[in-house]
Amino acid sequence: MKTIRRLIYGEVLYAVGFVTLGFLSLFFFFDFVEEVQAVGRYSAAGYRIVQALSFVALMIPSHLYELLPIAVLIGTIFVMARLAQSSEFTILRTSGLGPWRALRALLLLGLGFVLLTFAIGDYLSPPADRAAQLLKARYQGSITVGQTGAWLKEQQTNAQYAVNVSAMAPDGSMRGVRVFEFNNQGFLMSTLQAESAHFGADDAWNLSRVSRTEFPPRGADTARIDRAQLDSFRWPNQISAEMVAAALLKPERMSTIDLFQYIQHLRANSQVAQRYEIEFWKKVFYPLSCLVMVVLALPFAYLHFRSGGIATYVFGGVMAGISFFLLNNVFGYMGNLQNWQPWLTAALPGMIYLLLSLTAFGWLVLRR
Repeated sequence: MKTIRRLIYGEVLYAVGFVTLGFLSLFFFFDFVEEVQAVGRYSAAGYRIVQALSFVALMIPSHLYELLPIAVLIGTIFVMARLAQSSEFTILRTSGLGPWRALRALLLLGLGFVLLTFAIGDYLSPPADRAAQLLKARYQGSITVGQTGAWLKEQQTNAQYAVNVSAMAPDGSMRGVRVFEFNNQGFLMSTLQAESAHFGADDAWNLSRVSRTEFPPRGADTARIDRAQLDSFRWPNQISAEMVAAALLKPERMSTIDLFQYIQHLRANSQVAQRYEIEFWKKVFYPLSCLVMVVLALPFAYLHFRSGGIATYVFGGVMAGISFFLLNNVFGYMGNLQNWQPWLTAALPGMIYLLLSLTAFGWLVLRR
């Protein structure tokens, strides 16, 4: 059995690596063509071919994370179909490789792909994507979202804060920061406007060039409004750099732990976290789709091929992989719009394909 596993694992790893390299090369070319246009627009700012290549290279881990389950499906289908076409799998079956042994061997290999996908999506892709965005911002301007930037909320013991960050600078600092302080009754107590802010090491923001306005308490005898101009101001809070980046960047580019912490922060401040909960569960279930893909590919080993018929089945695998990718995105948008359960929204595409895989396995493998 060890020899059989070595044979199948070697073939699958080689095929998956080849398919992954082909997909990454294609995406690298498309991204580079798009960035070449930016070189012409921002050449005066120093954004040249070297910077464009660096940006495209930093985007490779994100593409790898998205494409790995599809590459696993296509590569495994190709190997299973080729083994069936050359009658090698028939020989393996007569040597004692039953359906359940074959399934168990592929599931062990799929588990390795699950761990690889999780590691890339959690530890390699988020920092690389953030570095890519900061690299582009260094030459093309700050990172921002919408017309007013990102809005966050902070709830403390005696006050509530609404925070607006206009943009994030290439060095990781914030630009155009506004802080609105409310008491527990919802009345405005003070405002802060700062040109820039940096994250401190002690759960605080260090604001620079600050304009502070304090309003009198409701029912006070005086209606005096105090205004002050400060060179710097320290504001203690629990809003981390990852939370600000989450509000300014795409949530799917965050790691699982950062998403979980940001969701807890939103819930603690009575904010809607539906979108981020869906992305969190997608992060949990997406690597498991590699297991579904190897199960879906196994029935191809039990088909009977004629000469040249293997290309049709590989093309079918490509279509199945693309449809899974599209279905995963569609369910994410639908779940956010219809307020579906986040875990169910993220798990449904994998469950649908798992049902198809088990149906094909039962019909083609066990019954035939």
